[in-house]
Amino acid sequence: MDYVYGPGRNHLFVPGPVNIPDPVIRAMNRQNEDYRSPAVPALTKTLLEDVKKIFKTTTGTPFLFPTTGTGAWESALTNTLSPGDRIVSFLIGQFSLLWIDQQQRLNFKVDVVESDWGQGADLAVLESKLRQDPTHTIKAICIVHNETATGVTNDLSAVRKLLDAYRHPALLLVDGVSSICALDFRMDEWGVDVALTGSQKALSLPTGLGIVCASPKALEASKTAKSVRVFFDWKDYLKFYKMGTYWPYTPSIQLLYGLRTALDLIFEEGLDNVIKRHTRLGTATRLAVEAWGLKNCTQKQEWFSDTVTAVVVPSYIESSDIVKHAWKRYNLSLGLGLNKVAGKVFRIGHLGNLNELQLLGCLSGVEMVLKDVGYPVKLGSGVAAAAAYLSNSTPLIPSRI
Repeated sequence: MDYVYGPGRNHLFVPGPVNIPDPVIRAMNRQNEDYRSPAVPALTKTLLEDVKKIFKTTTGTPFLFPTTGTGAWESALTNTLSPGDRIVSFLIGQFSLLWIDQQQRLNFKVDVVESDWGQGADLAVLESKLRQDPTHTIKAICIVHNETATGVTNDLSAVRKLLDAYRHPALLLVDGVSSICALDFRMDEWGVDVALTGSQKALSLPTGLGIVCASPKALEASKTAKSVRVFFDWKDYLKFYKMGTYWPYTPSIQLLYGLRTALDLIFEEGLDNVIKRHTRLGTATRLAVEAWGLKNCTQKQEWFSDTVTAVVVPSYIESSDIVKHAWKRYNLSLGLGLNKVAGKVFRIGHLGNLNELQLLGCLSGVEMVLKDVGYPVKLGSGVAAAAAYLSNSTPLIPSRI
């Protein structure tokens, strides 16, 4: 039973954690097992092979840490860099801010490139820094692919083109927490050295797995990196990989079985189809926002996110009132505005195991909430705009043709 009961199902539309598919819940509903038995290493081997597919890499080495995205951040940094190393890191919202805070607390020298919240990474500044660094003092570029606080997606291929244009050897470290398995992500093609994600986002699992994938270049860098690491040390994992037992400490058995099923569902739909579905859901949400007469926090179309939309409210409305009212009256969970955009935006998450009718239900709820808090919305306007688009763009379900 819910800790605070409400009739029906909670409509979860925060940008993570997200809805968990019933097959995944059933897969996790199991007893503990001895992780040293032959079964768990055999399961883990298939997971490591298949996780590479969601990163679109054939050369990367994945690690499944029992942690959150924050732990995955730390693993990416401490395994590849040494204290005092110079990093260029982009501040475009709350989660890039938190990663920068971690970088600084781990004693790296961070060149912070800040943009207005609602804008993407300023690549002109990056180009200037690369041009002025002929001796290659910059050791890594850290970038959040999809900034969940503002609904901004960065162009990773453009970052790689700049590094290649200046023949700069800096590592490219990417937070893909709210992008991988939902947005186009190509680790090998874009020359990403470390990519990471969290289980509670597009994979549609409970929180608890930080998934990191390292390129051969990153693995080589880990051999000389002097940052202290214990729990997140790749070397320990690699030792157990060679032994064929895979785990340097006790994993969450239930999450491993959940991950197996989550990957199976993604592959049954087809990863490219999953990405297309997120494109449809993101487009439909933006059309609804436009029909309501409201603005997207994201300032240019090139930065629009297909996993989360941050909606700017009029100055006479406190956005947190929208979020509270949605939960109290309609059992609808929306995302709060964070930090600089607190009180100014609310966020609609549209990622994970989610379909078109679920989204339309959310948009209908948002319209009712807007009317309740005094915004002059025409009921049905956003839903109609989204439905008109979805009815013309949603394909037949491949498994049901």
